[in-house]
Amino acid sequence: MTIESIGTWAGEVYKALESTDTHNLGMKQLKKATKLKKDEIMSALGWLGREGKIVITENDEDDVVALV
Repeated sequence: MTIESIGTWAGEVYKALESTDTHNLGMKQLKKATKLKKDEIMSALGWLGREGKIVITENDEDDVVALV
C-alpha cells in the first residue's frame, strides 16, 4: 500500500459516488461499484474524509457514504 495507491482508490470511490443521482452509496454498494477490497475502501474514505469531501452516516442496515 502506497500513498499513490490510496489516492487512486480515493479517486475510484469519488467517481462511484459522483456517478449516482443522490451522490451517496452504502458500503456494500460502494464495494460492488468500485470492486475494491474493504481495507482499500477504508483507506480511500480516510483520504476523502481528511479532504472534507465526504460524510459517513449510519443507518440500521449499512453505513452510508455521501459527497459533501
